[in-house]
Amino acid sequence: MNPQEIKKLDAYLKKVFNNPSLEVRARPKKDDSCEVYKEDEFLGVIYRDEDEGELSYNFSMAILDIDLD
Repeated sequence: MNPQEIKKLDAYLKKVFNNPSLEVRARPKKDDSCEVYKEDEFLGVIYRDEDEGELSYNFSMAILDIDLD
């Protein structure tokens, strides 16, 4: 993903979740995805998907059962 896409995704997530502490960061050695953090805590990965001329982004977040307590 290019820096402009990452910046747009960062602004979008901060707005949607009303949380300025969220941050979208580039992934080392990967150009099809980026990472989402809340301060220093890793939350998940956003994957870029381009199919038949349509562009979308998929956010994947694992939730551990121990985090639900």
